[in-house]
Amino acid sequence: MSPQSAYPSCRQRLVQAGTVRRATTRPRAAPQVPNLLQASSSSPLSPRDAIYSRAVATVRSPSPSPSAPRPGRLAFARRRRTISIPKEQQIMAVEQQQQGGEEAFEEVDPTGRFGRYADVLGLGSVKKVYRGFDQEEGIEVAWNRVRLRALADRDPGMVDRLHAEVRLLRSLHHRHIIGFHKVWLDRDAGVLNFITEVCTSGSLREYRQRHRHVSVKALKKWARQILEGLNHLHNHDPCIIHRDLNCSNVFINGNNGQQTAGLTPPRHVSQVKIGDLGLAAIVDKTHVAHTILGTPEFMAPELYTETYTESVDIYSYGMCVLEMVTREVPYAECGSVVQIFHNVTRGVPPAALKRLKDPELRGFIERCIGQPRNRPSAAELLQDPFFSGIGEDDDDAITDAASVVAAAGSPVPRPRSYVDDLAGLRLD
Repeated sequence: MSPQSAYPSCRQRLVQAGTVRRATTRPRAAPQVPNLLQASSSSPLSPRDAIYSRAVATVRSPSPSPSAPRPGRLAFARRRRTISIPKEQQIMAVEQQQQGGEEAFEEVDPTGRFGRYADVLGLGSVKKVYRGFDQEEGIEVAWNRVRLRALADRDPGMVDRLHAEVRLLRSLHHRHIIGFHKVWLDRDAGVLNFITEVCTSGSLREYRQRHRHVSVKALKKWARQILEGLNHLHNHDPCIIHRDLNCSNVFINGNNGQQTAGLTPPRHVSQVKIGDLGLAAIVDKTHVAHTILGTPEFMAPELYTETYTESVDIYSYGMCVLEMVTREVPYAECGSVVQIFHNVTRGVPPAALKRLKDPELRGFIERCIGQPRNRPSAAELLQDPFFSGIGEDDDDAITDAASVVAAAGSPVPRPRSYVDDLAGLRLD
């Protein structure tokens, strides 16, 4: 026996001790990588397999490095960028438009001449007025939109009639009537659009609320300008009845008025214009209309009978003068439209009329709101002594309109006049 066979090798001694298994001819299968989270005590791993399993698990499931964000954080960062970038771009675009003075049109008319901005200048029951622009003349205009779907459902022919009426109104040219530029019908949207001139100081109601101290002479000048516009409408062939005259439908250029002719040096007077002619009625030679439309506080009693003439505009005009003086909407003391109707049809005058201390002013308004057969025409009112002397260049002391109105709760006694006859007016 050789010395090597007399002494067993190190592997033989380990095999004899049971530490290492004896090699067999069957190939050893690749070690299975166990699930370390679900390892059970019934199948323990040998030290060697455990070391190998940990090594494989480490290679296949590397821990995220500090420099690389975790998958959840990466997705969140991408979502933030997707939302914030367009928002920032929109803000930058708006700022650029503001800095450059550029505004985008919401829509344009069929010819492409007039554009509409999103700014709303006024809002009524059937109409909304937007700020517009005339690209041909380079001036701002008023873009009026009238919703016609409700009217069309009730009377299919009303849309065509209203369109024809507004086309005729476009032919009106008077310095105290808002000028028409264009009108067209959008049948798909059920909207009647028309373009008018825009006044710089807004409606007379808004202007009067902003400026409390206005002289009686200035109010008379405004009142005469409104009458001149009404006279033009009523003398038109065919006659045109406004039907919705009130201080919110009368507009004013208060910062660049017209020159008063015949005066040296010439004086500048704020210019008043009648607007909102979308509800105007064009009547035949009988001057009789039938449709009930208007603002309750300014509607004449006979409007509710569905048969009336252009004298209803004189009644509304009288209420406008009352509001100009008192800065109070007629029948403001009424809590509902029903109560207004009750007072109007029974001849109960507005409470504001009772507070007028100037008998000349109160008498002028009462003549306007009297019975239809007693109301003067616009041409007759223009010759009324109420307007005498307002165009003369004198140095009379300025009388504030507020001084001719008594405080609320202190009515001024007045003599019986035409307004009392309204109490006897019967509506059949």
